[in-house]
Amino acid sequence: MFVSDPDPYLLPSYRICPFTTQDIAINHLLAEDSSIDNYFAHRFKGKPFYYTLTGRSAINIALAAYRLLEDDVVTIFTTTENFYISSCVTNEIEKFCKWSRKIEPGTKLIFVNHEFGIPYPSTRELKNYGLPIIEDCCTAFFSADKKKEMGTTGDFVIYSFPKMFPIQIGGLLVANQAVKDISVPVLPPMLLQYIKNVLSHYIVRKEDIIQQRIHHYALLRASLKRLGCSERLNAVAGVVPSVYMFTIDRPGVQLPMLKEQLYKHGIQCSVFYGEQAFFIPAHQALSETDIAYFVQVIETFLQNPPNEICQYNTGS
Repeated sequence: MFVSDPDPYLLPSYRICPFTTQDIAINHLLAEDSSIDNYFAHRFKGKPFYYTLTGRSAINIALAAYRLLEDDVVTIFTTTENFYISSCVTNEIEKFCKWSRKIEPGTKLIFVNHEFGIPYPSTRELKNYGLPIIEDCCTAFFSADKKKEMGTTGDFVIYSFPKMFPIQIGGLLVANQAVKDISVPVLPPMLLQYIKNVLSHYIVRKEDIIQQRIHHYALLRASLKRLGCSERLNAVAGVVPSVYMFTIDRPGVQLPMLKEQLYKHGIQCSVFYGEQAFFIPAHQALSETDIAYFVQVIETFLQNPPNEICQYNTGS
């Protein structure tokens, strides 16, 4: 059985990302290993790549290369075309200039967000605007589109390691084009080696990570379908999802209250604002029992929705 309404000081902790508390000890004891460099050199066909502290750091470095002015505009395109865009992206852009969700007279750069592991469907067509492109693959480290073009169109490509691996830090900036005046801060040697150790350890399990994510996604899709919840993202072949996103096919369901309920049970989640959609973890560190727990919490909410949102810190 699962405990309903647990004491808030005795909650489990399920994150959108696969990092768990026990990974602190596991990662600390890993042997020194830099073989991930060979993986990246092969994957990116010899193009320059740079380790960064976070995915946000990589975005900042890429934007800085274009010497944007305050009134310039970065136009953002996303897979879902929803108005929602992570503040991790917009906050970095706002350090340089303005941003928009459509091409403006002042647009100087296009930023493509391959959301939730789902490739943006027509990145190549965006080249018709004659503008530089940055591709955000932070949640799409292992995903691929049919033509294998994702991550090859942009001048720069951004990755975030914690979105896919059990690590707390680390990003990657890949330069597909020769861009002048790029300035990449040097990471402290011990920190850089730590990132390499963890990635080197897990990259050899690439296929297992991919299959576990796809399996958990499919299990959530089947389990939630019987509750009247439909898949939102349509994870087709080649996609390695970062979350499971669903819509609830019944009127009157208050998704902010569902978010409150899941956080009260230790499950990180979010409303996909702008739509009647919601997303929960689907990563490789979960078990089928964990997924059964998620489903039970959601089912209990749908059967007996609370009358009001309790005052509880849900984070973001």
